[in-house]
Amino acid sequence: MIRYSLRCDAGHGFDSWFQNGTAFESLYSAGHLACPVCGATKVSKDLMAPTVRPARNAGATPASQRPLSEPGSGVEAALAELKRQIEENSEYVGMNFVAEARRMHAGDVPERAIYGEAKPDEAKKLIEDGVPVAPLPFLPGRKVN
Repeated sequence: MIRYSLRCDAGHGFDSWFQNGTAFESLYSAGHLACPVCGATKVSKDLMAPTVRPARNAGATPASQRPLSEPGSGVEAALAELKRQIEENSEYVGMNFVAEARRMHAGDVPERAIYGEAKPDEAKKLIEDGVPVAPLPFLPGRKVN
């Protein structure tokens, strides 16, 4: 895996991971890279420094490896608030999302706000079949025992 620092033509900087340099070039040439802030598809590699691991006895954990305690930007704060509202006002149905969305669309069960997980091809099929769904800009928190 390789991480590139990218910048859109509007000046927004962001990072993205790729399987290798060829995967980046393939996605870039196909126009499949987009800025997560504004959606611009004209992006370029930005200047970046290599990641160097500190010695094992270096002491404190670097900031880049610490868990996030507070949003670092307005966009992160907005995403955190969106996630909070979705989790409070809808039901997590996990991997049953596709089946439950189809049952609601068919009128077999009462409509309600749900969210969950679906494979990309399953989500595409829902959209093609007229089932109103939208991707979330975050991964749902998994419920565990």
